Formats: sequence, C-alpha cells, structure tokens
Amino acid sequence: MTEMISATVLLFLIMDPLGNLPIFMSVLKHLEPKRRRIIVIREMLIALLLMLLFLFAGESILSFLNLRTETVSISGGIIMFLIALKMIFPTPESGGSGLPAGEEPFLVPLAIPLVAGPSILATLMLLSHQYPQRIPHLVVALLIAWGLSVIILMQSTLFLRLLGDKGVNALERLMGLLLVMLSTQMFLDGARAYLRS
Repeated sequence: MTEMISATVLLFLIMDPLGNLPIFMSVLKHLEPKRRRIIVIREMLIALLLMLLFLFAGESILSFLNLRTETVSISGGIIMFLIALKMIFPTPESGGSGLPAGEEPFLVPLAIPLVAGPSILATLMLLSHQYPQRIPHLVVALLIAWGLSVIILMQSTLFLRLLGDKGVNALERLMGLLLVMLSTQMFLDGARAYLRS
C-alpha cells in the first residue's frame, strides 16, 4: 500500500499537471470551451494508452534493448532531475506551443511529450521491472495520478483564476523541489544496485 501511494505521488509529480496548465491554456485558448474539454480528454487518453503500454511492456523493452535496471534507474533519475530543475528555474523560452496559430493540437505537444514524456515512460519501465508482481497496484497508481491530472487540466481556467500566475509558479516550484529529492533517490538506488552487482 505504501509503495502504491509513493508510486502515485511520483507519477503525479512527473506528469506535472500544474506546470502544464499554462501550456495547455496557451495551446487551447483559441478554441471553444466545449471543444477544449474534448481535446483535453482525447489527448489525456492517448497519453494514458502510451503509459500503460510502457508499464506492461517495460520488461520486454528492457530485455530487447539489453538494458539493465540500474541503467534505467540512473538515467531516469538524471532525466527527472533535469525536469525538476526546469520546474524550479523556468526559462522564458520554455513556454509556447510551437503550433501554427489556430491549429488544433493532436498527439503533440499535449499528449507527448507534456504528459507522457520520456521521464514518465522511463519511470514506468523501471517500476514494472522492480515490482513485476505488483503490476495491478502500479496500474491503479497510474490511473489515480492520471485521473488527478485530468481533473486539474479540465479545471484549468478555474485553477489559473484561483491561484493566479504567481500561485501556479510557486506550486510548480514546490513540486519541482519534491521531484529533485525523488530523482536523487532514484539515481542513488540505481548507483547502489550497480555497485552491489
């Protein structure tokens, strides 16, 4: 149960719905509110399917690429650490959607890489390898984290109005700080396992 809660928190932090709020808003601002909700649900479902694929096929992907768990743990820790640093110290150019004006997003950039990015896919592969007997718990953890992200992104206008730009920035930095600690732990676990082997 404790592992499921920590997995849920970890996956939720990596998905970073609060950090993605302004980007989702800027990409979808030219669309009708009803259409906006449909697109958010569609993109989140695509992201969920991809994440479930990596959770269930993680072991096969690792063996096909001939990768050791320690490698994924260390590299996943590094990627998460870099993402956490961007959350704590955002750069002005990290915003913007890169989409032509008026174009409706599909798959990129909302589903991939904003929600189902390399760090969460690497984490899911690692979790499925570390806890092969707990895959149902990991699925529940992923669904809870994904569900919370959907709720936050569906209520994007409300959250941005309540928190304001400064509130969202402060919350994202706090989540970044937590992610720094989790990524360091992941890196150290991988390094310890590597040295032991």
